[in-house]
Amino acid sequence: MSMPCAAHAIVGDVRVHDLLRLRDPGALRWDGAAPAWVRDALGAAPWVVVRRAAARGAWLAVGVRGSARAQRAAAWLDAAGVLCLREPPALRARAGLLAPARAQLPVFAALRSLERAWREHGPMHWGPGGSVGFELASGVATAGPHSDLDVVVRCERAPSTARARAWLRALPHDAPARIDVLLEWPAGGAALAEFAAGGPYLLRTRLGARLRRAGTRPVGVGIVAEEAA
Repeated sequence: MSMPCAAHAIVGDVRVHDLLRLRDPGALRWDGAAPAWVRDALGAAPWVVVRRAAARGAWLAVGVRGSARAQRAAAWLDAAGVLCLREPPALRARAGLLAPARAQLPVFAALRSLERAWREHGPMHWGPGGSVGFELASGVATAGPHSDLDVVVRCERAPSTARARAWLRALPHDAPARIDVLLEWPAGGAALAEFAAGGPYLLRTRLGARLRRAGTRPVGVGIVAEEAA
């Protein structure tokens, strides 16, 4: 799958869930030793995903994916080590470049179903994350027959509860794969279904997860360990 990729000069604007191609996988910095599987994973796909973590100066918090579900590792990347960047909303256009055998997987059929369902009543800026996003960015087969479709919705600010409910109602409930939607705005991210309920919800921030209620200041704070993206 070939498609222009944004140059590394814009990495100052990187956000959680963005996919970054590495100039040199050996330039990653680790807290301790890198897992043994990382070398093969980056050899097959020299891509990392921006993860949610407190900044360390000019170093970007990134996550490395392995071939197994349990193979996820947190690392740090100097911005100068980014060759190019792909954002989730831009990845939707790459679905049309999939080989027919890949396009037939349930999770990619679910992506097409969501495209149709959200054409009129969905958010403007959204795209796939997780295994689907990684495959569409890297061109390496990552999604499987039982993969869920992880979706990232990017907003300038927290949406209204009414708007979130409209997006939730418009989801294709007969899609051939489970669809999980995460809302993202500058303060953090929240699950669409939880946010649309109108009660307390967990806002995932770079410092952990905080309990909030729609339209109010935090009603409680609980720091929750974040997984490597």
